[in-house]
Amino acid sequence: MNKAFLRKHWSNILLVAFIVLLFIPQTGKPIRVFFHRLLSFSPSVEDSDSRERVDLAGWLIKDRNGKIVSVEGFKGKKILINYWATWCPPCIAEMPDLQSLYNDFGEDVVFLFITGDESDRVNKFMTSRDFDFPVYYYFTQVPSLLSSNKLPTTYLIDENQEIVIEKVGAAKWNSEKVRDLLRTE
Repeated sequence: MNKAFLRKHWSNILLVAFIVLLFIPQTGKPIRVFFHRLLSFSPSVEDSDSRERVDLAGWLIKDRNGKIVSVEGFKGKKILINYWATWCPPCIAEMPDLQSLYNDFGEDVVFLFITGDESDRVNKFMTSRDFDFPVYYYFTQVPSLLSSNKLPTTYLIDENQEIVIEKVGAAKWNSEKVRDLLRTE
């Protein structure tokens, strides 16, 4: 290629190189994670008069040690539920924010990070990124109001079991708006 050709078509060459990098797993996933972080924003809060109450009765999940946990046992507490996967770029993009919230509110808020991934894969993922939030696995059917086919999906449920936030896709969770909702009165 001569210099005149490169000067004339440099932007097209860069665009093609970028697109090729997106299709290579080692470079594509980090690029997608970066753009999801860049383009996410704080989630919307449901109006108090339109919030739906969710029934947690009978919903069981399994912790990383295989112990069965009844979600109904968390009644009366704020609960943040996040459905995620290790292979999901938008999930990975929001994890640092969620880890920060867990670090600051883990004593006052119940955090349920629920995945369908294999436990070995989850353990490697958590270790490689220094995450220590509590991971759970599906065990019984999710209540219909909290059911989603898309990842990530996150719900914030208040002490009255009302859905305060329902967010599909990556979000900036470590915002003052979310922090204010998590603070205990």
